[in-house]
Amino acid sequence: MVGVQNPTTLEFLLEQIRDPLSPSDRALIERAYQIAERAHCHQTRASGEPYLYHCLAVAGILAELRMDPPVIAAGLLHDVVEDTGVTLDDIRREFGEEIARLVDGVTKLKYIDRLRAQPEDGEARRTARDEQSAENIRKIFFAMVEDPRVVLIKLADRLHNMRTLGALPPEKQKRIARETLEIYAPLANRLGIWQLKWELEDLAFRYLEPEKYREIAQAIDERRAERERHIQKIVERIKARLAEEGIQAEVTGRAKHIYSIYRKMLRKGVSFDQVYDVRAVRIIVNTIPECYQVLGIIHSMWRPIPKEFDDYIANPKDNSYRSLHTAVMLEDGKTLEVQIRTWEMHWEAEYGIAAHWIYKEQVSKRDLAYEKKVAWLRSLMEWRNEVTSAKEFVESLKTDVFEDRIYVFTPKGHVIDLPRGSTPIDFAYHIHTELGHRCRGARVNGKWVPLNYVLQMGDQVEIIPAKQGGPSRDWLDPAKGYVKTSRARQKIRQWFKQQGRAENILHGREILAQEIRRLGVPFSVDEAAHRLYGEFGYKEPEDLLAAIGWGDVSPEQLAPRLIRMEEERRREEQKAAPELPTLPERYDASRPVLVENNPQGLLMQLARCCNPVPGDEVIGYITRNRGITIHRRNCPNILNIRSPERLIEVQFPAGEKGYPVEVEIVAIDRVGLLHEISGVLKDEQINIARITVDTRNGFAVFQATLEVRSAAQLHRALARIEQIPNVREAHRRR
Repeated sequence: MVGVQNPTTLEFLLEQIRDPLSPSDRALIERAYQIAERAHCHQTRASGEPYLYHCLAVAGILAELRMDPPVIAAGLLHDVVEDTGVTLDDIRREFGEEIARLVDGVTKLKYIDRLRAQPEDGEARRTARDEQSAENIRKIFFAMVEDPRVVLIKLADRLHNMRTLGALPPEKQKRIARETLEIYAPLANRLGIWQLKWELEDLAFRYLEPEKYREIAQAIDERRAERERHIQKIVERIKARLAEEGIQAEVTGRAKHIYSIYRKMLRKGVSFDQVYDVRAVRIIVNTIPECYQVLGIIHSMWRPIPKEFDDYIANPKDNSYRSLHTAVMLEDGKTLEVQIRTWEMHWEAEYGIAAHWIYKEQVSKRDLAYEKKVAWLRSLMEWRNEVTSAKEFVESLKTDVFEDRIYVFTPKGHVIDLPRGSTPIDFAYHIHTELGHRCRGARVNGKWVPLNYVLQMGDQVEIIPAKQGGPSRDWLDPAKGYVKTSRARQKIRQWFKQQGRAENILHGREILAQEIRRLGVPFSVDEAAHRLYGEFGYKEPEDLLAAIGWGDVSPEQLAPRLIRMEEERRREEQKAAPELPTLPERYDASRPVLVENNPQGLLMQLARCCNPVPGDEVIGYITRNRGITIHRRNCPNILNIRSPERLIEVQFPAGEKGYPVEVEIVAIDRVGLLHEISGVLKDEQINIARITVDTRNGFAVFQATLEVRSAAQLHRALARIEQIPNVREAHRRR
């Protein structure tokens, strides 16, 4: 474990530094301590401890990672520029450019521009906080490309903050723990720093799932002595056998960590006992040939388990991790997991990217491993000018960087690394932006597949491009599953952004109108755009509509704001008319009010959110200024009603009047399809008020407004339409 005991004195910190210090290096660390001590002398943390203890702890973690003296000194100084009167110029004069650059890098990660207006409502505060956190994370990744040591200091800072998280309020604990589990622990893993990864995971899990954490921790404590006794016997047997073969090796039991146990329980659907009963050992030897020799010895001692062997020496993981993994069956039927690696591989696995500085004096393959770890960071730089939303950047990390990976092949046999769940479109954009834009079809393993086909490990993918053209707007619809990676999504948005402004505004109006209809809120497109453009940071409503059109603003972002607008409108109505409207004296509460031609003379209107028709179960809602609005009883706006005293029984009268209702029909496109659908509606004497057809990858999607006399008439017509050849489904939209 890294820095199990945090240093509280300079002497303790110096003892944690394993490598011999020259007089100048020792003096450097002592000067950094003295400045940090003076700068933080009157500051305390939430726990009540002197703030200096945090600086010492961060430096101690860096010492355990065997970082060089300048990094340890920067760890001591990492908060002085942000939290005290010490300036960056002071640091530069005292310590030189290298340490000043490291401190400045960490400071920039922590410094976030305040929002111009402080939100008043809780949801807006949470949104602002999330944006702030996301912006910080984006800065971390950009800083990593400049100097990865900055991020090692940040990870050490986060680790000590997690160790002392108990001093914060529960809400902050969970927020910080979730961010740690989603971003910082995977980051440590991607940089290959195993020691930081597992401790960050366990600490985050402790605060996110305290009951499960305690349950597993208690079970481990109860079984520890018995497990260690069994492991020790296995270790002694392996040591004796390797000694007989003349192989020098270190053999140790391998601890299982709480969060990894929990993940395995979930992943395999097994109990704690089934996970914890698996013994695990690690064997460290001097050379790669000895790794394979030891593998053969282990397989001769116990029966190997098929499909449980992985050669990460010949095929390293993305984070450059190298080892042999195998599993064998012991005499008692229990499983033994074995890791076999060289000392060099062990240092790389434990210290990851930090090993580059541990061995920076030596020229070896470690430098190649370091370059591989940093290469994917550098590739993020090309997003700097494309991804403007910090939250979008963080989401892209979760999908494009930290999720499980698959490996697929080009027709020429080149290996392409993609996030699990990627599609042929993601593959095309990974190869080249222009290939993605012109992608019209795909063959996987020689067979045609749809463009939203989910690629599998080992697939060979061939993209069939058009000679010209661009992407489809449907590719940006998450429900259709065409695109997995944020990078591909951003390339598509950029393409639409570069198209004609008028076209984007028109498409944006359509999307906003659809969202208004879906939510059933009483706003026009122009009114909504006029009220919302400033919230999204645009200068005029048309800018917002264009951004919606090319995908920069999604329906998911519009929905909560439209709902909030409706809630504000209702509150204003309540302020303007505090009393319920008075019903006419001739109103009989024991009898339902007729929707049409009611004798009470009440003003009635049909709710646009659910479009009720005769035959639906309906109910009325008494509004402030618009009479009674008729809803279907299962309408979300009625189910979530805040003023049930405003509800009133209503019913449709018998009659021949047509009522509008929206339907959607999905079918495999063919000649004559619309004619047959129209024929059914004509037979049922249903008028078509409006109809649009959108063809999507061989499917025709009809969206229509029909005028029906009853729900029974509508259901009968939809059932007949579903019997038409090629029609997949026909349903009422709301």
